[in-house]
Amino acid sequence: MTDMPPILPPIPPVDPDRVARQRFFALGLFRLSGALLVMFGFLILMQRFHWVQGGKAKAMGAIFVVVGLFQFVVVPRLLLALFRKPVPSQDEEPPQP
Repeated sequence: MTDMPPILPPIPPVDPDRVARQRFFALGLFRLSGALLVMFGFLILMQRFHWVQGGKAKAMGAIFVVVGLFQFVVVPRLLLALFRKPVPSQDEEPPQP
């Protein structure tokens, strides 16, 4: 056996427009799914489903609304903070383990 590290393939060039479109799509998808969770939570709160009624419906609906609001408001901001980090260029060496 050898102690040589494996040869890594070269990193392909990054298209900034494509990355921006993917990030915009991800943000929109998280916001849309958060809004759908909030609407579903309000339907549960109003006891529109026969499979959950009474106090359980109020608790379950409140959980859905809180999670949906978190996903609608907080998660896109966290992703934006993550996206602000620079993308490693092809000239930089990958971190060594």
